[in-house]
Amino acid sequence: MDENKNPFKEDEAEDIKEETKEEQEENIEESQEEEKQDNDEKYQELNNKYIRLAADFDNFRKRTTSEKEELSKYTTVEILKKITSCLDTFDRAQESLKEIEDVKKVKEGYEVAYKQLTDTLSKIGLVEMDALNKPFNPNEHEAITQVETDEYEPDTIAVVAQKGYKYQDKVVRPALVGVAKNKENE
Repeated sequence: MDENKNPFKEDEAEDIKEETKEEQEENIEESQEEEKQDNDEKYQELNNKYIRLAADFDNFRKRTTSEKEELSKYTTVEILKKITSCLDTFDRAQESLKEIEDVKKVKEGYEVAYKQLTDTLSKIGLVEMDALNKPFNPNEHEAITQVETDEYEPDTIAVVAQKGYKYQDKVVRPALVGVAKNKENE
């Protein structure tokens, strides 16, 4: 019998291999469990951050909406304060009409009230658009008719039926206009 071959040593080696294999599987399971737990914790942390961020954004949206509404109310009140002084002038003019028989005084009262109203609107920023004899611009003008004429170039405004107004660069009301076209020869 060969002394180098010990059957008990082979069994021991196999037992050690099996134990090592089992330990490796246990270690893999433990590391997978730890990794799953770490991932769950990271998920919860990110989910909580997301929920807080969503709530912060919702609060921001509500706050800005509220601020816009408040600013709009304030602006409207300031405009109305300025216009009411014009109404007072019209009230005084109407009151004075009861005693006036002279048409010149009525005309003067009207002109004063009109000037005050236009000055107030001008101070607010309302600007009358000059349309007559200007090229037709669909962003500022609304064509209501075409006018056959030789006095104006084609596609130029020949008639202004109603004035247009701008506030800063925004058209408040387009001018209602008649656009020139060449006269047809008969």
